[in-house]
Amino acid sequence: MEQIALGTSGRQTTRLGFGCGNIMGATGRRDSLKLLESAYEAGIRHFDVAPRYGYGEAESCLGEFLQRHPGQITITTKYGIFPAKQAPLITIGRQIAGPIVKNLPGLKQRLAQMAKATTRNKERPTFTAAEALASLDHSLAALRTDHIDLWLLHEVTASDLQDDALLHLLGDLVKQGTIGSFGIGSSADKVPALLAERPDYCCTLQYEWSILDAPIEPSGPFRIHHRALTNHFHAIHAALVKNKPLCERWSREVNANLSDAGTLARLMLKASLVRNPASIVLFSSKNPKHIQANIDTAADTTLETPARQLYDLVQAERDQLPIKT
Repeated sequence: MEQIALGTSGRQTTRLGFGCGNIMGATGRRDSLKLLESAYEAGIRHFDVAPRYGYGEAESCLGEFLQRHPGQITITTKYGIFPAKQAPLITIGRQIAGPIVKNLPGLKQRLAQMAKATTRNKERPTFTAAEALASLDHSLAALRTDHIDLWLLHEVTASDLQDDALLHLLGDLVKQGTIGSFGIGSSADKVPALLAERPDYCCTLQYEWSILDAPIEPSGPFRIHHRALTNHFHAIHAALVKNKPLCERWSREVNANLSDAGTLARLMLKASLVRNPASIVLFSSKNPKHIQANIDTAADTTLETPARQLYDLVQAERDQLPIKT
């Protein structure tokens, strides 16, 4: 798989990265480890995690996985959203209910949604140096490592960054080798203010991007993107299926059947890669076959031209897709 420098961390990694938001959620530890191994075997070498993922257990699971592949993987983790206090109760409940709901996908999904709502932590971090260092120590222990390649401030806003000691801490951690680099992991709407008001924190920017979004200038901070598909994919596919003349015309122009969900998904993922050639693109999946399909899409050079064409069509005729972003 194509390699890229991971910002200023000094490490090389894969252009496709695996988001660990799904591990240790509705999936137990054994299956979560199998999923991580599937991503690794398919060629993924960058893994993105956070303390809150998997009801607070995702970092620990990823740490166990890292022991199997020392020195082969780059890691992003974060500081800024705490695991919920009720997370241990959810873990116990999952262990008890697991055998019951294993073969009932509908019930499993409803229970997962209830657990997510129950464990949503409403506490806001203060983004102070002391609080950040405590979070980092916890992440290092959970991941069973003394070094994190990329450490991001999670869902931070420009107004949150009032403690100058935090920036000094980040610089010192890089000099000490505890972290390779740092940056911001937030939503796209917060990025302009962060760049304008707190640019020193923006060595790396991680936020959502899809073919509905405007082009990004290649200069500036290193970027990592996610949500190339998610709800946008379903909305775009539904809009094209509903508007048959538009779908047929666009399909002719890109020489691909856009009414086919799989074809559209591949082109949307490929568009994220070709329109952001100096960025890492994250994806998540619970299905090893889907993981391999994404790897194949990334490697398929024949998809580059139709992906660019689809992006240009969406940008030129955005009003033809009644989709809220």
